[in-house]
Amino acid sequence: MKQYVIDELRLADFEKIRSYFDVNFKHSGIENLYWITLDRDILTDNQAAHIQCHPFYFAVDLSPERLSCELLVRTRNSLKCSCMDYATEKQRNWFISLIDSIFEQLAIKI
Repeated sequence: MKQYVIDELRLADFEKIRSYFDVNFKHSGIENLYWITLDRDILTDNQAAHIQCHPFYFAVDLSPERLSCELLVRTRNSLKCSCMDYATEKQRNWFISLIDSIFEQLAIKI
């Protein structure tokens, strides 16, 4: 699995991130697993055309030691569809910038 991983988190940083995620992102129903929805303007043509599969999201697993971000664009509406794929360069850069900006907002230095 392709991932963007930030490890060696301090417990205080974990708590800040979890609080931020709880307020700003959808919880998956599994402890410390969040869904971050992609902006519609960065969807591929195939993803944009698959209205029935919207919304698309990245899965993020937060633990006290690490933040693991899958770089697979998923849909909750289907387990297998041609619109699910690894992030394009534009999607990947958007996502990494989003995570990095959250760390900056929370004054977390890694």
